[in-house]
Amino acid sequence: MKAIVITFLMFLAVVVQLGEAINCGQVDATLAPCISYLTQGGDPSGPCCNGVKSLVQMTPTQQDRQDACECMKAAAARYTNLKPDAASNLPSRCGVTTNIPISATTNCKSVP
Repeated sequence: MKAIVITFLMFLAVVVQLGEAINCGQVDATLAPCISYLTQGGDPSGPCCNGVKSLVQMTPTQQDRQDACECMKAAAARYTNLKPDAASNLPSRCGVTTNIPISATTNCKSVP
C-alpha cells in the first residue's frame, strides 16, 4: 500500500510540474553551460547542448516559448560581450530546431 501511495504522489508531482509556467531561473540554469560559447565563440559544449535540448522540451506551448524568450532577452542584455552570431546559431549548432531566438532585441510576442 505504501508503494502505491508513493507512486501516486510522484505521478501527482510530475503532473503539477508539467502544468507550471517556465520561469527565468529555470531558463538561466538550463542555459548557464552555454555562457562561454555565447561570449567567446568556438563550439558549444555537451552540457550546453543538453541545456538547449532541455529548454526545447520545457517549452511546448507558445506561452512557454514567449516566456522563455523574455528570460533569454533579459539575460542577453546582461552580457554586453554576447556574440550575436553565436547566440543565433546556438540551436542549430546543437542539432536542435526551435522558434525561440536568443537576442537582446527580439520581439518575444512574435514567437510562435
